[in-house]
Amino acid sequence: MGRLDGKVALITGIGGGMGRAAALRFAAEGARVVGCDLLPDGAAETVRLVREAGGRAEHFAPVELSDAGAAARWVDAAAEVHGGFDILYNNASSPRFGAVDELSAEDWDFVIDNELNLVFYTTRAAWPHLKRRGGGVVLNVGSIAGTRGVEFMPQNAHGAAKAGVINLTQQLAVEGGPHGIRAVCVSPGFTVTPSTAWLVDSGPQPFKDNIARIPLGRVGQPDDIVNAALFLVSDEASWITGVNLVVDGGGSVLG
Repeated sequence: MGRLDGKVALITGIGGGMGRAAALRFAAEGARVVGCDLLPDGAAETVRLVREAGGRAEHFAPVELSDAGAAARWVDAAAEVHGGFDILYNNASSPRFGAVDELSAEDWDFVIDNELNLVFYTTRAAWPHLKRRGGGVVLNVGSIAGTRGVEFMPQNAHGAAKAGVINLTQQLAVEGGPHGIRAVCVSPGFTVTPSTAWLVDSGPQPFKDNIARIPLGRVGQPDDIVNAALFLVSDEASWITGVNLVVDGGGSVLG
């Protein structure tokens, strides 16, 4: 018996990194995974890996989730094919960084579109389906950047967007409660993915100094985040909603 047997899970950004790890783990726990990504090749590879492992998965790609219409079409299509769904895992995001006097207005808008708006668009589209289902779970991916400022990297837009995701989760918990919909958030610390691995060896010294202080002595791996997400969407967490679970090896408790 898997922890997600009989569940249909929509997961955004399955083309690699944490999204791929989530698709593999959720399928291994019995969920039917319906993924999407902007890059078809990465999404197709994830589906292949899931199926080779004996799981069930399919993907829609390319899907531009920062476009409200495209996000809604993906959600509605998944619901139509499977008669509804139980979990929406808002994993996809795309940050850009820059100091406040150097970050362009275009870059700011890009980050808000691709780290905050896309979460709202998919959730708004999923909401009526979850209400008809009699409940479900929306799991958002925030970041420790959404809870504090840092010296080692200018992350104005990224931090603002992820703070929005965390607060949106709290509001969704209030609005979803009467419908049996739980809303939860996982906020990773630095996690090694194909797009971030270079920072461990070649990142700026202030960044290296910061990760060297992590109390548990290592950076995060995608499975560290997915393990937390799996618990929060499972029936074991049926009385948990509105939380923001920080998964960062203890880094954010440091002064």
